[in-house]
Amino acid sequence: MPAPDVAALLSELERSDPDIADDARVAVEWLTGGEPLETITQLNVCEFLWYTLPLELSGDRAAIARALGRLLRLGGMDRYAALCASSTTAQILRTYAREGDEAGTAAYQRALNAGGVLPPDVPELRWSSLMGPEELGAHLACSAALELAIVCGRLDLHASTAKAEAEALTRRWLTEPRAELGDDNWLNRVHGERLNRWVLGRGAARRELAQPFEVRLHAPIPAPDGPHLQALRWLLEAADRPGGVPLTQRHNIARAYVVEAAERFGWPMAATRSENHVTALRTLRHIAEHEMQAVRRAGRRLVITTKGRGLLVDPTAMWQAATASLLTPVSGQREMEVSVREVGLMLLSEGKALPCVTLTERVTEVVVGEGWRTATPADVARPLVELRHRLEAFDLCVSPLTWQSPAPVAPERASAYQTPAALTPTGRAAALTALRAQALRPRQYVSLSRGTPA
Repeated sequence: MPAPDVAALLSELERSDPDIADDARVAVEWLTGGEPLETITQLNVCEFLWYTLPLELSGDRAAIARALGRLLRLGGMDRYAALCASSTTAQILRTYAREGDEAGTAAYQRALNAGGVLPPDVPELRWSSLMGPEELGAHLACSAALELAIVCGRLDLHASTAKAEAEALTRRWLTEPRAELGDDNWLNRVHGERLNRWVLGRGAARRELAQPFEVRLHAPIPAPDGPHLQALRWLLEAADRPGGVPLTQRHNIARAYVVEAAERFGWPMAATRSENHVTALRTLRHIAEHEMQAVRRAGRRLVITTKGRGLLVDPTAMWQAATASLLTPVSGQREMEVSVREVGLMLLSEGKALPCVTLTERVTEVVVGEGWRTATPADVARPLVELRHRLEAFDLCVSPLTWQSPAPVAPERASAYQTPAALTPTGRAAALTALRAQALRPRQYVSLSRGTPA
């Protein structure tokens, strides 16, 4: 059957129902963007009816929807025509008109989710709101695959297994080689696009620093062989014991556990033996409790969560969660401060020991070049200290206290003999893993494909 021709359909509509021909012409031009009518999908139609039409077009929007439905029915696209005349479309348009754009876009998003053709997030890929060409192509391809599965009866949206089946289909469509992509797959294309955009970044100094990472971060960074993240494992295992980790009246970790951790992992400890005076332990607990949600406070006990037990039995998941925390924004931190930590990891991942002053100066140069004109060495030092605390909590950096002078040194000169900032081999792998996750993260902005800001 030949594909419907828009011009011919509009001519027929002008003869049979001239009063709606102009509305149909406007609608189909917005819907197709000049592409052939056979290229549209259910997702395209829904986004036009429930987002573009009420936000971008003026006039009688319900009449425009009906006119588009009439044209689509003439073209043999009855399923799409039914969407134009559906009660869902009418209700969403009324919501925009009566309750405003925010309520309307929320109703649009709910209806789109219920339709089953919006590709779900999968472990390999969380979708962006603002998509580049490759990601948009992948998104549309996955949506079309879901639509076909629904129409053919292979995906029942009312079944209890619908969510898992939709995720499995999306994952398969993303990861299988495609002939139209030269035997590449969509996941590689999306990752390559995101990585390239991250490398280009902002500012010449940052681009020059990030350029080598486009190759270094192309493939996943494997977790190192041998034991690592031992302090995190110790905390989770302690929280998994009957009764968990005892806490003081002020909800600090009990002194016996503080002493055990300090002695086991070589952390400096004040005479008070308080958690607050063991920076690495305090940082480790904060990450495990507030960022990983691996432990929680229950009265005067720190106990493991279901998520924490999952990390204990899955070393890969623990590695991914711990490394991601190296760049997790701390409460109250600005975007500039996260950028500081990111640049710091790039510099340290090269494997060279850098004096702290040199590291701070180099990071400041890059961050100022990104456009943060007000950044000073003092502004940069604070997030670098936070980064250092996180690296120390996971035993990923060379401690400045591990190298001793061959002869006694006056206290005022001791700093000259401290080891500069440097990562262990495991630390360099962790830095690369964190940077890769940062580069491949979804960009969350407003777009037609997702509807609302994340």
